[in-house]
Amino acid sequence: MADVTRVIVDTDAGIDDVVALAVAALSPELEIVAVTTTYGNTTLDYATGNATKVLTLVGREDVNVFAGASRPLKRDLVTAPETHGETGVGYAATQPAKVDQNHRALLDALQLCGGSVVLVTLGPLTNLANALAHSRTEVESKVTRHIGMFGSLSEKGCGDRWADFNCWSDPEASSIVINSRLNTEMVGLDVTRKMTLSADEVTRLTRSTNPVTRWLGMALQFYVESHREQRRLDGCVINDVLPVGELISPGLLEFGEQSLRVALTDDEHRGRTMIDNSGTTVKVAKDVQIAGMRRLLARAFGSDWSTNLGEGK
Repeated sequence: MADVTRVIVDTDAGIDDVVALAVAALSPELEIVAVTTTYGNTTLDYATGNATKVLTLVGREDVNVFAGASRPLKRDLVTAPETHGETGVGYAATQPAKVDQNHRALLDALQLCGGSVVLVTLGPLTNLANALAHSRTEVESKVTRHIGMFGSLSEKGCGDRWADFNCWSDPEASSIVINSRLNTEMVGLDVTRKMTLSADEVTRLTRSTNPVTRWLGMALQFYVESHREQRRLDGCVINDVLPVGELISPGLLEFGEQSLRVALTDDEHRGRTMIDNSGTTVKVAKDVQIAGMRRLLARAFGSDWSTNLGEGK
């Protein structure tokens, strides 16, 4: 068996986040050494409670969860209840955690886990930006690779804005991370929008006898309804599973290099990841093997998912 990859997952623990976190926790190729949470899809207290809930469901209560940023670096806090529900996980049962904001959450996680790790970011990049501001040396010495769900080159985000939600939420943090020249890989809407579940598939998941599958199905049911209303899609996109899938099965994503900058304006381009020859070179996901990702979901969650998900299109 190949070496196990040690990972820290940084998440705003919305609907697609909890699916990705569960996949990571249930995959033998990965060892989750810590989870850090942030605002985004929901508030910090619910994000922390949601991450703790899914880890408990999959039997990983041993994983330490560090609550991080409760708001962007400079902008006002905006969450996404219309997409993820007030709690961040739709119709799934959850409880908020009683936590305080901690700008050093990622550094605390890095110090606890000791050796080098791969950092997977699924929400706004505020925790990583804060860690770089407090101790760039610590981040560079411990984080061997950063792969995140953020950005877009050609796909528009929700509400017809140019940026994806994570970059739109905190453009300054995104700019800091991209300009930091870490070993960063951007997995943006251009590829994540290809990873969808149909409404019928999700309905069947809500009826599963497997408690993990059923809980995730209840979260995804809300996602289906919000996608139907906002995007006229009879199903839902589960963006955040793709960075995790690439770590489990290298080569699932195809990458190319691109020089980027982040728009820091307050107009319709706020947070947009723009191609700029004078920008910073970043690895950007260009394509994805959807059938391979669906097989990883089926392997992680068992017969209910394998029956429902098939090979995809």
